[in-house]
Amino acid sequence: MQRLYDFLRRHPTGVDTFWAVVLLGFSLLWVASTAPAVDRPVAFVGVAVLFSLVVALRRRAPERMLLLAVGLGLVQLGFGLEPFLADFAMLVIIFTVAAHDGPRWASRLALIGGLCAATLAQLRWPTEDPGSPAAKVFFTIIMTVPFALAWVLGDSLRTRRAYFAQLEERASRLEQEREAQAKVAVAAERARIARELHDVVAHNVSVMVVQADGAAYVMDSSPETAKQALETISTTGRQALAEMRRLLGILRTGEHQEAGEYVPQPDVQQIEDLVEQVRGAGLTVDFAIEGSPRPLPSGVELTAYRIVQEALTNTRKHGGPDVGASVRLVYFDDGLGLLVEDDGRGAPQEMYEDGGADGRGHGLIGMRERVGMVGGTLDAGPRPGGGFRISALLPLKSAH
Repeated sequence: MQRLYDFLRRHPTGVDTFWAVVLLGFSLLWVASTAPAVDRPVAFVGVAVLFSLVVALRRRAPERMLLLAVGLGLVQLGFGLEPFLADFAMLVIIFTVAAHDGPRWASRLALIGGLCAATLAQLRWPTEDPGSPAAKVFFTIIMTVPFALAWVLGDSLRTRRAYFAQLEERASRLEQEREAQAKVAVAAERARIARELHDVVAHNVSVMVVQADGAAYVMDSSPETAKQALETISTTGRQALAEMRRLLGILRTGEHQEAGEYVPQPDVQQIEDLVEQVRGAGLTVDFAIEGSPRPLPSGVELTAYRIVQEALTNTRKHGGPDVGASVRLVYFDDGLGLLVEDDGRGAPQEMYEDGGADGRGHGLIGMRERVGMVGGTLDAGPRPGGGFRISALLPLKSAH
């Protein structure tokens, strides 16, 4: 049964043609049975054939078939061909045009024609029964009802179909918006992971390079110092690998056991360990905390740690020989202040102009993005008297 239904839906013109043949057959039977009493039976046959064509092509060309039906109705009025069975096609085409998503003039014409059909027929072929005018009016109204119902049913079907189409479009649009939001979220997460990887690699590899250079320099003169440098390289490398496994594990799906357990995100308390690590790499760093330390939002703590990490990495990369740095953490009532300075030769101007893109790295850009995410402010640039300064204010509550 379902296959038959699907076949009928795929071949609407074939179904309409079948009903058109049925209508034509009954109309020809009517003409044949009333031929002795009907003038011009050939004209009735011609009208019946054309009305059958209206039914057969009603869904392929509804507006044209409506105009054909109107023309046939006018021909009947003009030549005195009284209504007969084939006129049922008028109801069919009125319903079809009202249900079709076509031009509105066609629907209006179908409605007006349907409402006028019974009245025009009554005026053209008045009943021989000498009833009262009120009875004739009532009879005309009763004959008009089928045409009005055909139009109302068709228009209701069109409205409901348009409503369902709107719901489907809205559901499709919502699905696309959800997919777009998911893609944006994935892109944001990947950007965050990229910043994390940049910080991990830039800092730890920088420490390893400095230690490797130092070990190579003192390998012959001070083997013990070279051994300590190699141990520092080993420890730093393991730490970098652990953090990279944690970050890359986020990108995996269903492979968390291979990635291992995630280590906690760095926080403000680990800044002191970071400073000690940098000191061990040969950079003189003065570290101080002002105010009363207290727990901070995780986003603020991670941002503070990464800013200090990136700033000290830039100091080693661009500060030159015998550079010293200072790190200040200031706890305010409504936020955390960071001040990282060095007395070296400072970074090239292209490192901090236009947001910090120098064509080789995106350290300052990453800093600004991190600070912006927590609603803070960042100021980076040369320090009076030489060196470089990075100042940041991180509020406890996001400004967004």
